[in-house]
Amino acid sequence: MTVKEHDYLPDATNGCRLDVIVVGGGMGGLSASIQCALSGHHVTVIEAAKKLAETGAGIQVTPNSSTLLKRWGLSESLWSSAARPSSMNFRRYSDGTILFREQNYADSLKEKYGSETLNISRVDVQKGLYDRAKDVGVEFHFGTKVIEIDMDNGRVTSAAGLEFKGDLFIGADGIWSRCREVLLGKQDHPEATGDLVYRIILEAEDVPASELRDKITNPELNIWFGPDCHAVSYSIRSGKGLGIGLKQQLPTFHSLTRFLDHVKVVETWKLMHRQEVETWINDKGNFVLIGDASHPMIPYLAQGANSAIEDGATIGLILGKITSKSQLSQALKMFQAMRKARGEAVARESLKMRTFYHMRDGPEQQERDSLLEKYTDSKRIIEEKFPLSWVCPIFQPWLFGYDAHIEVEKAIESSPFV
Repeated sequence: MTVKEHDYLPDATNGCRLDVIVVGGGMGGLSASIQCALSGHHVTVIEAAKKLAETGAGIQVTPNSSTLLKRWGLSESLWSSAARPSSMNFRRYSDGTILFREQNYADSLKEKYGSETLNISRVDVQKGLYDRAKDVGVEFHFGTKVIEIDMDNGRVTSAAGLEFKGDLFIGADGIWSRCREVLLGKQDHPEATGDLVYRIILEAEDVPASELRDKITNPELNIWFGPDCHAVSYSIRSGKGLGIGLKQQLPTFHSLTRFLDHVKVVETWKLMHRQEVETWINDKGNFVLIGDASHPMIPYLAQGANSAIEDGATIGLILGKITSKSQLSQALKMFQAMRKARGEAVARESLKMRTFYHMRDGPEQQERDSLLEKYTDSKRIIEEKFPLSWVCPIFQPWLFGYDAHIEVEKAIESSPFV
């Protein structure tokens, strides 16, 4: 099944217009707001922050979400600001030796899955989603912290006393989700993983040495494996900037530490985790969690934003199929059936990559390195399950080949509720 550009446009004949309240204006919340609006519903986004973030590190947008961003018609300036990774290199921390290299990385994935792989500023993606949401009529309330959620009566109340009523509430309020606690009926704090990440953005013009500037403008994706830690670097903004993620206490990473002398601003990010929960939806059928509120994941597969975008698209597409409010509960059950197992599986796989990346020097690490070196640069074809999930011939197609539009159509066809 092929979904063409603009097949996402709302079906004016569905006969049902919901008032949808989205709590949280991050990747998942913005994505849900766009697709719900395009499906013909009235959407309000409530965000505690006073405005969109103006600074932030980079993210990788992979084919499972870039296909959605393209269909939503985000500004062309977003795509021109991205860097397309020419290769993906996994390196030994001590000397920079390439253990495994996937050449023509972005081009290869586009050929396989039909959509882009991009290294891009999180700020640019969030602004692109926000601008598109405004274009399709989404209403925003910034600086509005939700303090009370009454699912029985369909309303939320802000700290300033504002009340928002709706037919459906989408909890997209991130890792520290208040919506999640309301759904579970108890306090539910995220758990620390023990990893603290330092995120850095370097501008090429701020790096004086030409050989270092070349490393910024050449859009490679580099990951250094180290004991109990790893580091990542990637070009963003068409090769004009470099994003770096690393831990505070780490050994000397060959060729990476030279950049650190030129750092002006550093952001810290304490990586958190949550246990899986039994349900993402309430019994009444008017409340659902998405993104980090439902299935937070550490960034070792770069899928947090991508998975949240999938969630937002899926809930909006399903809501485009209902013809009466009485079908809302069934729609949420379909969403959970489609998304819960997948979101949690990606989160678990990300935890596996933490173990794979962070091996201490010794026999297990040597076995890992030896295995990777056997297959680097396509020396051998990987034909069975492979521990590096990025290139595993079983996991990669399942992850990157996912198209929310097609999956919703298949689900509706097999289990129609309309």
